[in-house]
Amino acid sequence: MSQPQPHRPEPAPLTAPFAIPTRLRLSGRLTTLVPLAPAHFDDLYAATHGEEREALWRYIFVGPFADPAAFRADMARKAASDDPLFFAVLDNRDGRALGFQAYLNVEPANRAVEVGSVLYSPALQRTAAATEAQYLFAAHAFETLGCRRYVWKCDDANETSKAAALRLGFSSEGLFRQHMIVKGANRDTAWFSMLDSEWPARRAAFEAFLDPGNFDAAGRQKTPLSALNGRRRAADRG
Repeated sequence: MSQPQPHRPEPAPLTAPFAIPTRLRLSGRLTTLVPLAPAHFDDLYAATHGEEREALWRYIFVGPFADPAAFRADMARKAASDDPLFFAVLDNRDGRALGFQAYLNVEPANRAVEVGSVLYSPALQRTAAATEAQYLFAAHAFETLGCRRYVWKCDDANETSKAAALRLGFSSEGLFRQHMIVKGANRDTAWFSMLDSEWPARRAAFEAFLDPGNFDAAGRQKTPLSALNGRRRAADRG
């Protein structure tokens, strides 16, 4: 006897509207995303440069920078860009900028947008605040912009980024071989995506993970997001 199939949310009609990302504030419990601006440049330089931090820039198209002036010039170009549209990730405890991320490769006709150009300082990496920053971006893309396809791409050699994509609930789509030349080296690009029909389950996993009750008194997670998304995916398959 066949088992009843779980309800699968229907994607929005293909003719549904899509809004191009704009400069706005996205607020969470732990972090706030705001348009990248000169006020963030000094915090970001201090958070991402110095001894043992060159590895942060290994898979970024530019950087690290020889001095603060060169960094500020690059940040000014990023702040002025509309696509990619850069946001600073602020720590709600003190307002410091600890990283940045962007919406890019916006395709209004296809209602698709990518999250990328992500650089998180050591103080932000592997924290609930970093997860919340990704949640705020995804929620805005699906629920406000009307996105039907949300994309994550990275260098195939970047195992950390690929693991992060899967943990966040993206699905692997494969590999573009010899896709780019970055900093004089070949880049094979790994592609991941999340769809509007998948978002309700992904949102539930994000919110269960970010719930304060999911952390002990020392701030340690009780149930990892990867486990929550694994459970959701098992339910999706029936």
